[in-house]
Amino acid sequence: MTARLVVCTTCRFSSEEQMNADGLSGGQGLMQAVSAVVESEGGGLEIEAQACLWACSSHCTVYLAAPGKPAYLAGRFSPTPEAAQAVVAFARLYAASPNGVVAYREWPEAIKGHFIARLPADGAQEPSSERLS
Repeated sequence: MTARLVVCTTCRFSSEEQMNADGLSGGQGLMQAVSAVVESEGGGLEIEAQACLWACSSHCTVYLAAPGKPAYLAGRFSPTPEAAQAVVAFARLYAASPNGVVAYREWPEAIKGHFIARLPADGAQEPSSERLS
């Protein structure tokens, strides 16, 4: 199954800087790095650019989703090839999983500590979820 990886292109370069010396936002840099990793590994992910994911306090933010699976929002990345590699590696594990859950021991080291939110799958109620009437 293919996963959708959305990269915020308007994210800051770092918590201190909006853009780098070349005038590139952090989100633009991360998008370029993620695209390069996916291209070099033969695709398999839908990569999308999005102007502002509204997670501005967590610069260089990505959103990962697939039908019937919980979605993830992660940020506070540096726009580097190493960060892009970790994001893409996690996205591939997520896409390959039947339920969108990737065991922590399988997470790339460079993605640990970067998750902001886990969002429920559209229309799905997980067994541990409770609804209040």
